[in-house]
Amino acid sequence: MGNDKNTIANHNEVTYSPPSSSFDWKRTFFILLGLSFFFTLNGMGQLPDAVDPKGAHFVLTPQGKAALALFLLASTWWIFEVIPIGVTSLAIGVFQALFLIMPASVAFKDFMDPSVLFIFGSIVIGMVFTKVGLTKRLAYKMLTIVGEKTSMIYLGCLVVTAVLTHIMAHTAVAATMFPLLMAIYSLYGEGDKPTKFGKGLFIGMAFVAGAGSIITLLGAARGAVAIGFYKDIVGSSISFFELTKYMFPVGWLMVFLIWGMMMILFKPEKKTIPGLREKAGKLYKEMGPVTGKELFVAAVVLGVIVVLSLQSFMPALKALNKSAIVLVSTLIFFIFKVLTIKELEEIPWNIILLFAGAMSIGFCLWETGAAKWLAINWLVMFRESNWFVFVLGISFFVMVMTNFIMNVAAIAISLPVALVIAPYLGVAPEVILYASLVTAGMPFLLLVGAAPNAIAYESKQFTPGQFFVAGIPASIVLMAVVALAAAVIWPLMGMPITVK
Repeated sequence: MGNDKNTIANHNEVTYSPPSSSFDWKRTFFILLGLSFFFTLNGMGQLPDAVDPKGAHFVLTPQGKAALALFLLASTWWIFEVIPIGVTSLAIGVFQALFLIMPASVAFKDFMDPSVLFIFGSIVIGMVFTKVGLTKRLAYKMLTIVGEKTSMIYLGCLVVTAVLTHIMAHTAVAATMFPLLMAIYSLYGEGDKPTKFGKGLFIGMAFVAGAGSIITLLGAARGAVAIGFYKDIVGSSISFFELTKYMFPVGWLMVFLIWGMMMILFKPEKKTIPGLREKAGKLYKEMGPVTGKELFVAAVVLGVIVVLSLQSFMPALKALNKSAIVLVSTLIFFIFKVLTIKELEEIPWNIILLFAGAMSIGFCLWETGAAKWLAINWLVMFRESNWFVFVLGISFFVMVMTNFIMNVAAIAISLPVALVIAPYLGVAPEVILYASLVTAGMPFLLLVGAAPNAIAYESKQFTPGQFFVAGIPASIVLMAVVALAAAVIWPLMGMPITVK
């Protein structure tokens, strides 16, 4: 007994560590910086009205001004991760309710928006793929094809991601690719430790999920929304295949440029992983034949993808909500005991809350009129500009806004204004539509810009700040590609750029 007491005492001495007395000045500074942004802007007097080209005035209400203030606070806290990113999202709802920006019933309702549940369902699909072994099976097979060079592993992962976004939503693609990339990274030989290869693998996946999603209407909802505005304002329609025709070269050019950027920004520590192909082949064989459970999961997910894909072609399916379709798979997996309560408890709620907060601030900016006030003030600065400057101006605005609010909302607030201004400058509406859609699909700066960004963050290979830094050169390249497309690629393909 005495020995036991000594053992316990020694154990306590070893494991006990007093709380750190050091004060985190950097964290405190950015917490206070975010708060100062909020209270300073919110405390300002009435800001000037926004005036559109037709002379209509748009007043920034006190609620709209407070929404912009909250927008700055949340951005600061998200970028520097002063508190968990999901908790910053909760702060968005709390501030809206406490400062009477939006009623609590509205602010917190957006936390369970169907888009958030779509992400939940997509993450569940990724978890199931991992649990039944499909993820490892796909990863090992892919590695036997791309080989042992880390540059080719980068390229193989990015190309597969881009191809999948042609037929399914980029959120679902990211959730599907995430466990596959985790399986591939486990063979890199560095455990869970963050590495340049890990950063490039997951940040590259997030970036390419956006680049690939612009190519068809199946990659994201933003395309259908933009075409709807275009038809209402211009009076003509854009077909599924017409959109793909013009977006294909731009989307794939970005895919390969992103690969090049990852090789420069996050050049892998190892040029090759010796014996990887042989090891992957051996591990694949050890898994044995495909099991019935794997076939069942694959069939359910394939069914979901088919129904989502057919929605663009079959009017009878258009009324079905995408989130409900994806969540059918979640129900099936629990009904047939593929998943248990244990997996439900392992859902990364930090990521779910992150996107929920992004939806809430996005709706807040939209419903208070703050987003439209911003869009008009920005775009009217270009009403006397050259057509090329105007196209880049609208593209830049959409690119910035889509990092903070839903890309659908960014399109909704900017495209109608841009299409009204375009005729005054002799700019064809087609180039406005396509340029806006290109940048709306690629929010490279903030995790809240798109679900693939948030899903990639779950890898713990990078911080929000590192993602933001990587996104700066990526956003510059994106703007250069838009300029190239508007000035060279699209005119050569027959797209009208200017009108008389």
